[in-house]
Amino acid sequence: MKRILFAGGLAAALLLAGCDQLLTKATKDDLAAGDKNVAAGDFRGAIADYEAALDGTEKSAKAHWKLALLYDDKLKNPRDAIHHLERYLGVAPAGSHAKDAKAMLKQAETRLAIAQGKGSFITQEEAVRLKNDNLELIKKLTAERAKKAATPYPASASGSAAGKKGDAAQRPIPPGTRTHVVLPGETMASIAQKYYKNKGRWKDIQDANFYSTGGTPTIKPGQTLIVP
Repeated sequence: MKRILFAGGLAAALLLAGCDQLLTKATKDDLAAGDKNVAAGDFRGAIADYEAALDGTEKSAKAHWKLALLYDDKLKNPRDAIHHLERYLGVAPAGSHAKDAKAMLKQAETRLAIAQGKGSFITQEEAVRLKNDNLELIKKLTAERAKKAATPYPASASGSAAGKKGDAAQRPIPPGTRTHVVLPGETMASIAQKYYKNKGRWKDIQDANFYSTGGTPTIKPGQTLIVP
């Protein structure tokens, strides 16, 4: 019985030694190159090196672990970190980093869920760029509206300015549109209800009369509006 146990233990030891030897021969250079790139701050280069050591077998466990750490700690990318943590546990469920991998997996899943709850996951750099783009767009729109509001209206045949608020002749009426003379108590919403059966379309009337109303929903009795 002792001889059987000894033989079994010896076989297991030889098997483990063979795996370590195979791991060293197959992936030593790739893993070492990846470590060197991480130290140099070349994370994309490190990813390429570590991925070169992956082959779907147990000897890929170390590369998956290093990739998980890189994505989680350096790149702040929980989605890819989760992938490599799961792959590590899949090929080496009893590996030396199994306990840590399980804990990291839970943390990464929590961070990803929070990020997805706020919208699609984006990097910090992308978020800053989008914010700056939005601010720039708002500035351009504001400047364009101010420019239009300051543009003088064409003079009427009598030479008077035809673009004052409430002046029905501020611009030629586009073909296919109607005009409406505002009655006491009317609002753009009530006028929209009258013509469209939908109060929500008051914005269409405001847009069509941007120049005569100054871009506001304020109207007064006797004012002529364009109803598109």
